[in-house]
Amino acid sequence: MTDERSAYDEKLESILRTAAQIFAEKGYHQASIRDIARATGVSLSGLYYYFNSKEELLFLIQDHAFGTLLANLERLLEDEEQPLRRLRLLMENHLRYFVANQAEMKVLSHEAEALTGDFRRRVNAKKRRLTEIAMEILTALRPQGDVDPRVATFAMFGMMNWLYNWHRPDRDVSLDKIVDDMYRIFVEGFLPAGAVVPAGATDATPGDSRPSIWRTAGAEE
Repeated sequence: MTDERSAYDEKLESILRTAAQIFAEKGYHQASIRDIARATGVSLSGLYYYFNSKEELLFLIQDHAFGTLLANLERLLEDEEQPLRRLRLLMENHLRYFVANQAEMKVLSHEAEALTGDFRRRVNAKKRRLTEIAMEILTALRPQGDVDPRVATFAMFGMMNWLYNWHRPDRDVSLDKIVDDMYRIFVEGFLPAGAVVPAGATDATPGDSRPSIWRTAGAEE
């Protein structure tokens, strides 16, 4: 039963990766299930074994991507209490996934309004949790600050979420440099003048430098 479930999961993830590429290239509304069948080599009836509609397919991509992003962030933050370090971990986690999975992240950014009903509610719950974590960190940094935490939170996500639209690995700086620069820009513009960043707060995260949203955090290769 375990092997059967593993094979199912692997095939579903392969279909989701391919569908994300097609949705990113053509747009959700312009892409068809036949496009996905041709690209995956799976028949239409075979595809419907894994999902019931194109909207459910979009939901599975978004739910999986946000779920993986959120699960890894919560794992990174679990034993870290220092707010500046927590902010660094959040930004690095977000940017690494965006660079390594640009098609999926384009779908997350562009097709958010295509989901309806329970699909939309379930994805929005994960998005809200990401936002809540970020807002909690920023509030801890400036509990009596004159910058609204909601404004700061969405300004930060806006800066990071736009990355897929301009980043070109062959001509832009390295991912580590992008993470360092965005962290520095945001922190030095957010903290009061003269604030000191503690030693260790900007250390790079150990582990995979190009994590995939298709691997469960902590799972063995």
